[in-house]
Amino acid sequence: MVDLIKKQTNHIFNEIVDLRRDFHRNPELSFEEKKTSQKVKNYLHEIGVDAEKSIAGTGVVAKIIGTKKQTEETNGKVKRIALRADMDALPLTEETNHTFKSNTPNVMHACGHDAHTAMLLGVGKILSQNRNIFSGEVVLMFQPGEELLPGGALQMLKEGIFDPLPDAVFGQHCIPQIDVGKIGFYEGPMMAATDELYITVKGEGGHGSAPHRTKDPVLASVQIVQNIQSIISRNFPPEAPGVISITSIHGGHATNIIPNEVKLMGTLRTMNQSIREMAYVRLHDIVFHTGKALGVNAQIEIRHGYPVLINSTDKTQFAKAAAIEFLGESNVITPEPIMGAEDFAYFLQKAPGSFWQLGVRNEAQGIVHNIHSSQFDLDEEAIRVGNQTEIKIELREIRTALEKIDDRLDKVEVRLEKVETNTNTLTFDLKAHRNSSEAHRRTTNIPEK
Repeated sequence: MVDLIKKQTNHIFNEIVDLRRDFHRNPELSFEEKKTSQKVKNYLHEIGVDAEKSIAGTGVVAKIIGTKKQTEETNGKVKRIALRADMDALPLTEETNHTFKSNTPNVMHACGHDAHTAMLLGVGKILSQNRNIFSGEVVLMFQPGEELLPGGALQMLKEGIFDPLPDAVFGQHCIPQIDVGKIGFYEGPMMAATDELYITVKGEGGHGSAPHRTKDPVLASVQIVQNIQSIISRNFPPEAPGVISITSIHGGHATNIIPNEVKLMGTLRTMNQSIREMAYVRLHDIVFHTGKALGVNAQIEIRHGYPVLINSTDKTQFAKAAAIEFLGESNVITPEPIMGAEDFAYFLQKAPGSFWQLGVRNEAQGIVHNIHSSQFDLDEEAIRVGNQTEIKIELREIRTALEKIDDRLDKVEVRLEKVETNTNTLTFDLKAHRNSSEAHRRTTNIPEK
């Protein structure tokens, strides 16, 4: 089956790269992905996959149903597997030299979602051409709004994307810290929960020459920022990752005026729900009491973001084994957990699954910049790797005919023959089981590009 997947994904590689470049050239912000959504629907229609409905505004959901007869091993149960790609871009001005750079002012695909979307369409094409080798359903989820709280995943779930519940859900993300050709799998908590912090400090302003006649919100804000950091160093267990960063402070407009009010913003990142909740309590206490000690009124609003992304152990091990078949053990790595957040976590709260890291780094080509950078880029060879791995994992998880045949038969011969209609005919000569003398033949037509 490895050879089959490689041949078919190689066959459509340029087509999928072109799709990615089109998405990259025409990025759209979170929950504004109308043109992207329509392009996804159009392509699905072209490959014979009907997009059942729109979801979460600009999201798209489609199903590919296998035609292979149920086997005894399934006990009559239809297996259902879900794959997700996010579609939204970021409010950045692109600073690359590509001919396909963004045509939209101040909007850029700087997180690889263009590639995610294109790869999932590639998966859809291969699976739609090979419905006869699997039974069950594959659900393709094209998600809007990953970059903007509360995120598109939660809304998709509210609108019934997991009704009925899938047996497994999988996804991947481009990572520029990992070299192209490599994939990273991590069991358990892999990405952080995220919360947004909004602090308001109200005092009594006055002339900068007479601070004793004021209740200085600037001084109080400085103390609050410093005291907040004690949560990480004195309240978090040493083995528990966590980050609290104050990223914005605004107050005052003149050199000689102490303002009445200062506003601060920041982020909280945690890998454990109980520690996350403890941090909420400590943040409220520190902000309020630091302000009170300095004679000002300080309040904090915590806007809850995405939960911890926790990969299922069994599904991650399964996906990792499938990747090793393609890439070799040296190219399948175990990365460190990261403090970035992903609303794919909501899907994993409902169904077992795994979310892995797809390497896109290529130092020789200068492809080294972080996601969310105006210079972010990816080595498009990663699209080939991501496509092949997704398809392999999906087909193995849903128990394809080929996977079982590989386990039973002595030999599987695969040959591509050119026919007069410019069609590649993929013929499998399947040698009978040792205890059987009957030979079988199955033919699948694959259109020439």
